[in-house]
Amino acid sequence: SVGDGQGDGLYRINPLLDKGVIYAASADGELLAVNADTGRKQWQTDLELPISGGVGKYEDSLFLGGADGLVLRLNAEDGSEVWRATVSGEVLAAPQGNGRVVIAQSYDGKLTGFDFETGEKLWSYTSDVPVLTLRGTSTPMLIGDVAVAAFADGKVVAVSTESGNVVWEARVAVSQGRSEIERIVDIDGTMALQGSELFVAAYQGRIVAIDTRAGRKLWQRNVSAVSGVALGFGNVYVADEDGTLSAFLRNGQGIRWQNIELGYRELSRPTPISSYVAVVDFAGYLHLFSQVDGQIVGRERPDSDGARADMIANGNTLYVYGNSGDLIAYDIRVKE
Repeated sequence: SVGDGQGDGLYRINPLLDKGVIYAASADGELLAVNADTGRKQWQTDLELPISGGVGKYEDSLFLGGADGLVLRLNAEDGSEVWRATVSGEVLAAPQGNGRVVIAQSYDGKLTGFDFETGEKLWSYTSDVPVLTLRGTSTPMLIGDVAVAAFADGKVVAVSTESGNVVWEARVAVSQGRSEIERIVDIDGTMALQGSELFVAAYQGRIVAIDTRAGRKLWQRNVSAVSGVALGFGNVYVADEDGTLSAFLRNGQGIRWQNIELGYRELSRPTPISSYVAVVDFAGYLHLFSQVDGQIVGRERPDSDGARADMIANGNTLYVYGNSGDLIAYDIRVKE
């Protein structure tokens, strides 16, 4: 049990697995470390402040974002605070660090860089924020000496971690339509990186493959996705807002398969595990699809409140963090 889970703020506080330990935080400020094999708590702390984004990690440091505009660096050994800094809005995704800089993206369209050791603000990049946006932000990435973030205006931007200056930008979606609702092109879901190829999906936009060395688009297909993308079996998996689960060939040569059986069930980010792909719907049902042909092969219900947080796959074990606060490990096996 992890506090009150995602709370009432429609947060997506993602747990993190590193070196056999799962770090998970709740909206009411509970932070704990759990042995990934046994489920036993190694330590637990109450931060006594509302959490809205997490969990990020680099070596012995954890990073969390606060609903009150806080960025926290914590000790991964016991959860004690190293430093805290402030930004101008809610931090709805996990801050990231690399030993030199910590980056945090806030809901008001800003990406801010902080000194890793001191928490001093180094630079800030500001994007254009549309009149209407979705509730959430995509988790930024640190790739070499650039920070890559996706914004509500449908762009992915790479900025220098030294100066905050723009290195390149790529448009994933084009705002169009008569109403503000029709013009929403927010990128909220998790991006996926393999080598130098970055895969990103936008609401009412496209799924795009980007070469991170120059920001050049390699290929694109029309989708409308909120939960993000994942990679496996040479495929790029994305769940459309209409409930279609698609497996696009990673090389851009089309679609391997699609499944339309879960229409409008608000699917989570697809998570490849073993020879399957897992998604959770709004009613809390976990569905397993074959990575080969997209057929549903299993179903379970971990949390009747749903599970917005990204699931974690490690070997044959699937970790699900339910909205109500339950952290569950499933052993995924073929029926004999």
